[in-house]
Amino acid sequence: MSTAPAQAKLNLDRALFVPGDRVAVAVSGGADSVALLRAMLDAAQEIGLALMVVHVHHGLRGADADADANFVRELAGKYQLHLELVHVDTRARVEKTGESVEQAARHLRYEAFHRLLHSDEIDAVATAHTLDDQAETVLMKFLRGAWTEGLSGIHPVVRVPQTEGRIVRPLLNVRRVEIEAYLRSLGQPWREDASNADTAFTRNRVRHELLPLLRRDYNPGIDRQLAQMAVIARDEEARWQTELARLLPSLLLPGSAARGGGRSTSTLAQEKSVSIEIPRLRTLDPALRRRVIRAAAEHIGACLDFAETESILNLCLREQARSGARLTLAAGLIAERTPRELRLSKGPSTQASPLSADEPTATSTTYTLPIPGEVVAAAFELRFTAAADVAGAASPGSDLAEVRPWQPADRVTLAHSSGPKKVKEVLARMRISGDERATWPVVAWRGQILWMRGANLAPISGSPTIAAHPLH
Repeated sequence: MSTAPAQAKLNLDRALFVPGDRVAVAVSGGADSVALLRAMLDAAQEIGLALMVVHVHHGLRGADADADANFVRELAGKYQLHLELVHVDTRARVEKTGESVEQAARHLRYEAFHRLLHSDEIDAVATAHTLDDQAETVLMKFLRGAWTEGLSGIHPVVRVPQTEGRIVRPLLNVRRVEIEAYLRSLGQPWREDASNADTAFTRNRVRHELLPLLRRDYNPGIDRQLAQMAVIARDEEARWQTELARLLPSLLLPGSAARGGGRSTSTLAQEKSVSIEIPRLRTLDPALRRRVIRAAAEHIGACLDFAETESILNLCLREQARSGARLTLAAGLIAERTPRELRLSKGPSTQASPLSADEPTATSTTYTLPIPGEVVAAAFELRFTAAADVAGAASPGSDLAEVRPWQPADRVTLAHSSGPKKVKEVLARMRISGDERATWPVVAWRGQILWMRGANLAPISGSPTIAAHPLH
């Protein structure tokens, strides 16, 4: 097996692998993925890895895509590596889901990776995301108004539910310019995808227009600064998750205060509420106040943006704010001030919004939930716990559930309903739309949905008990 000359090296993150790992290297034929494969060949010998190649043919770009597949086939053959060539129909998915071509292709690609990991033939799929990709992602999320957790960008490791497998990104610290120099030093050709220059795509506009402007006129090191922001944001969020897990149980109160003491909660299906004592909220510093307010909303299935969060804080903290003041926010969330409490509630919706092209768009954002056990699902800002009500689940991890965005085939049975309903119909009734709808989380177990954010589901006999706890 040929390897790169000793002087030609990339800063591959080898800490993502352990000796004996069976790794499928995702190779599109472009410079990044070809460089990843060449660098992984060195790592395979030095660490002790078994490699194969996976290429996903998206059914787009006609002869150019066929040429990409042939290029990857020849490259894999040159190094005597098994090639898993996967053909998918991207346009059919676009017609079915209404996703953009870019979204549909990505989801089909990651579904192929997941199938490989579920086959138990490999331990990891390595993808060629670079520092430039990270910078573009963080900047795009910033422009869309992401909170700190959104600025965590592309994660180095993503665990794949119901497997021991993972998707890893060993080149997140490598610049694209380094990759091309590395390939030239090896005399290694690669394929160019003309669609990468198409500025109709937001990422390409950021890549070819915005970032070059920022480098030239503001900060030549902007890419590395943005990538470092992602690392900081991930670590900051982990710290906040620990702090909130400690504080929230004593801060969030169910329902509303009842006459004579105690708490009252609604008996209406799908209606949820949570309260916070205003005097206790006043004692918190501003950063913690925001996170507590967002966590309270998340607890009842609502996501707040900055303006909504500040409006709620003003409602309960301004001296001139009066008892009985009320705000109606997005997705049916209502904030009310009582003499001593802030109450957030989210009731059932009767008006369904029209279904639009917003099917799930986070196929790869999935987490394994051991039963019994817990998992932090950072993408959904929730920590999930599962109690082992199933027979035979005596030790952590002896059974598994999956925390993921809903999928078009998913169905749920609501409490007090006559039978199962499509998740997309339930979301329409809840008036959930746009990006929020596209990434709405559920917990799946043995082909059934046990939990869905904001929905009161009928219990399933013999199933584990699922609880979701806000992180922020």
